[in-house]
Amino acid sequence: MRRLKPATTVTCETSWVMAKTIIPVGPYHPLQEEPEFFKLLVEGERVVELEIELGYNHRGIEKIAESKSYDQVIFLVERVCGICSTSHPIASVNAVEDLADIKVPERALYIRSIIGELERLHSHLLWLGLAGHFIGYNTVWMWAWKYREPVLDIFEKITGNRQHYAMMKVGGVRRDIESSDIPEIWKMVDGLLPVIDMFKGAVMDDPIIHARFKGVGVLTKEDIFEYGAVGPTARASGVTIDVRKDDPYAAYSLVDWEVVTQEEGDVFAKAVVRILEMYESIKIIKGCLDRLKVVGGEIDAKVKEIPPGEGIGRHEAPRGEVFHYVRSDGSNRPVRYKIRAPSYMNVPTNQKSVVGGSVSDATITLAAVDPCYCCTERVAVVDKKTGKKRLTGQDLIKLSQEKTFRLKRDLV
Repeated sequence: MRRLKPATTVTCETSWVMAKTIIPVGPYHPLQEEPEFFKLLVEGERVVELEIELGYNHRGIEKIAESKSYDQVIFLVERVCGICSTSHPIASVNAVEDLADIKVPERALYIRSIIGELERLHSHLLWLGLAGHFIGYNTVWMWAWKYREPVLDIFEKITGNRQHYAMMKVGGVRRDIESSDIPEIWKMVDGLLPVIDMFKGAVMDDPIIHARFKGVGVLTKEDIFEYGAVGPTARASGVTIDVRKDDPYAAYSLVDWEVVTQEEGDVFAKAVVRILEMYESIKIIKGCLDRLKVVGGEIDAKVKEIPPGEGIGRHEAPRGEVFHYVRSDGSNRPVRYKIRAPSYMNVPTNQKSVVGGSVSDATITLAAVDPCYCCTERVAVVDKKTGKKRLTGQDLIKLSQEKTFRLKRDLV
């Protein structure tokens, strides 16, 4: 089990001693998608220390990969995460293709980018809904997940599955996108534009969301560099980092789109980055669909064998850079396989963003990095006085929602 020690310890030097309270969140809690444990030590309403324990979902996938063929490894790593189920396969095939110097057919590159961006759309809508729930905006939760459904329906239409799409293979993709499917995909993403406009207006104009998100959970550029944070977490702090631009793969250099950044580094900036990124995902999807209308040919390079050597593969997952390393001895299976998921880099930043903040803001701050712990790995408040008082993670969500209700009452 990996324990991340707090980077900052805040002590209270007063003539009297305030009782420290530990708030346990986890290891199982609706705040997070998978099990992990956050221990919040608070004095009054202020978080003064944070301990993070991961490893509850360790499944030995890297070691299992060494006993599988390269074709089987793709299906294995697809199950690292149920939300980003194409992110790990894309990084995996990129790594093997780097090792073996494989040229992927152009049509397959466009299909890979389409699948990757459809996944970004559904993941960002998932996060937006959960963020609404954590602050008591359950209507946002229901609406975001309602409009996520058409994206999953398109996945089922073109891949046969709403999750675990089984599209990637070394040298290309397993299935083509038929010409008859293109109008339906186009209609779906066009239908999302007014929905994103609606959510953008709600976030930009709602004074309650401003009060809950602005200035909360701030990460500076220096914090991003110190922790090596990636994805929307980094871009919300003004760091222009995106594997799709920095080290282009698939069709990302073949279509027009821009990297989205904000400067403030708070929860509000992270929300804005994810909303604006959905516009860019739609631009990428449309650009790739246009190219599929004119680019024909094979979708698979038909790789026969993998030579000895080593390779790396990267992909800009919805949460940031996912990294895969593979080493081959010339057989049909890797002798070493290594995975680094974006949450492995982003979760430790909570030691900066949560510490010093209000306990009622801890829930949304922890969620702001969109953590996915099966790739890497919930919350507790314990009073250190005699006769400890404990608050659960569910209590934290209740505190967060109550703060929203108080703000609504005061601003009306």
